[in-house]
Amino acid sequence: MKRLTLPLSREDALSLRAGDTVLLSGTLYTGRDAAHKRLVALLEEGKPLPFPIEGQTIYYVGPAPARPGRPVGPAGPTTSYRMDAYTPALLRCGLRAMIGKGRRSPQVVAAMKEAGAVYFGATGGAAALISRAIVSAEVVCYEDLGAEAVHRFEVRDFPAVVLIDSQGNDLYEIGPEKYRL
Repeated sequence: MKRLTLPLSREDALSLRAGDTVLLSGTLYTGRDAAHKRLVALLEEGKPLPFPIEGQTIYYVGPAPARPGRPVGPAGPTTSYRMDAYTPALLRCGLRAMIGKGRRSPQVVAAMKEAGAVYFGATGGAAALISRAIVSAEVVCYEDLGAEAVHRFEVRDFPAVVLIDSQGNDLYEIGPEKYRL
C-alpha cells in the first residue's frame, strides 16, 4: 500500500497504476454534480474558482451530518458518472485526482490521460468507516447546497484504490481479465 500526501504531485499521479491501493493524507475538496455545474459555469464566465484547483483532489461525496465530536458523519462516495459532463473542464484547469465509485466516460478518461490525472475509488457501503479518515471539515462554497456544498476535508490515511490511472488503464476493464478462463 502506498502512502501519498495531498495535494497530489504530478509525479505521484504519473507513478500510480490501476489496482494500486493507497492511503491518502492531506487536503481534498468535495463536490457533487450541482457544485460541479456551478464551478464549470464560473470557468465559462472567465471567473476564478472559489478554491485553488491546481493539483487538487475532489471527492464525490455529500457527507451526512456530524455526530458530536466528529467533523462529519458517514461520508461514502457517490456515483461518479454524474460529474462526467463537467470533469474535462476541471482537469484542464489542473485537477489532479478524483475519488468516487463507478465507471467514467471515454471523454473523462481521455481528459485524464491528457492531464496526467488519476481516478481513485473509495469503497461504497463503508461510509461510516471512511468518515474516520476525515479529521476536519469546513464548507468552502455553495452552502445553500447543504451536504452537497463544497467542503475542504483534511484526511489521514483515507483508503482508496486507483480505478483509472494516468495512462487510461481502467481497473473495471483489466480486473476481470484475471478471472477469465
